[in-house]
Amino acid sequence: MSWYSSTAFIHAAVGTTALVTFWTAGMTRKGSPVHKTAGKIYLLAMAGILLSAFPMAFFIMLDKSQVFGAFLLYLLIITGTSTWNSWRAIRDKRDWKRYTGPVYKTLMVLNLLGGLSIAAVGIFMADRMQLVITSFSLIGIFGAYGMYKFQREAPDDPRWWMRQHISAMIGNGVATHIAFLQIGLPKILPVLSGSSLLNLAWLGPLVVAVFAGYYLTGKYAPKRS
Repeated sequence: MSWYSSTAFIHAAVGTTALVTFWTAGMTRKGSPVHKTAGKIYLLAMAGILLSAFPMAFFIMLDKSQVFGAFLLYLLIITGTSTWNSWRAIRDKRDWKRYTGPVYKTLMVLNLLGGLSIAAVGIFMADRMQLVITSFSLIGIFGAYGMYKFQREAPDDPRWWMRQHISAMIGNGVATHIAFLQIGLPKILPVLSGSSLLNLAWLGPLVVAVFAGYYLTGKYAPKRS
């Protein structure tokens, strides 16, 4: 078995753990021991996913497809950002300045540069998946703008950390479910594979995430001073 196949196998196994623990944390009472434990395992699994995906993305870009490899590297940036923010929002919930420190600002810049770069790739270089690539570029661009606005001035909402945590976890959920729809589900149900479902598998979780974000933020972290 090649290093790529071995890494892909580990990546898939860790991804399965992430999917299970994501829903375990999501379906249990917020703040409960089960929720906290599942959340910690999920974030560790996401770290494993990022570490295993990085060499595979480089391999794809150098050996198979520059466009898709570059897109995967961009996905690592936005997924790494949501993973970091979901963790630090809890750890730094009493220290906004620490939360928006050097790592936060570095990720903000990487999201902007990555979003602009992958938009150019989607428009000028991609011969397939143009809609998906250009649509996903907006996540980095608008995400960077939102991070810039948030770090400019300390929020007056004492539950700012919960809003940041929910937003970041929804981003994590999008990444987890896209990976499942693109890789896991077609292997379980081969009839669902094919180009006709490509855009739905990539863009569907984004649409769901928008409505989930409004609902969960309004339920668990309504704005208040």
